[in-house]
Amino acid sequence: MSADLEHIRQVMREADCLYNEAEVEAAIARVGAQISDVLAESNPVVFCVMNGGLIFAGKLLTHLQFPLEASYLHATRYRNQTSGGDLFWKAKPEVSFIDRDVLIIDDILDEGHTLSAIVDFCTHAGARAVHTAVLIDKDHDRKASAGLKADFCGLSCVDRYVFGYGMDYKGYWRNANGIFAVKGL
Repeated sequence: MSADLEHIRQVMREADCLYNEAEVEAAIARVGAQISDVLAESNPVVFCVMNGGLIFAGKLLTHLQFPLEASYLHATRYRNQTSGGDLFWKAKPEVSFIDRDVLIIDDILDEGHTLSAIVDFCTHAGARAVHTAVLIDKDHDRKASAGLKADFCGLSCVDRYVFGYGMDYKGYWRNANGIFAVKGL
């Protein structure tokens, strides 16, 4: 076993559980009901932001019992690091959303640079309205713009480095079945 893999395992052993699986699943169901109230009649295009939004989007989509088109996009600032850099597009949306409502599903609203850039992209490309849903909103005052919030939010968390339910620690633990905070970060 490599030293790096042992470090990855140690991070999980020492992590603080902020939300357990039942709490996260209840939040996802609540967000699904909120989205359904707003978008059920709008024939939206729903984009999962890869890779972080994968688990949240997959679980959330099962709570949206109305017609929608689902696709993905991949924009990142992290590239398996623990701090963000410039926005990098790995895959832009391929489904047309001109004159349609768009729902962007992502894992976390931290500073919000990535999510803001994606919303701007969709708006300038002709979306009628762009809505955002995040599993976690990190509580701090470093948002990309004052008052930046997602339209739909599952849970809030303290200003620590978190992983699980799609969020990763150095590329690992997206599969963790809760929301965990790295010890000391």
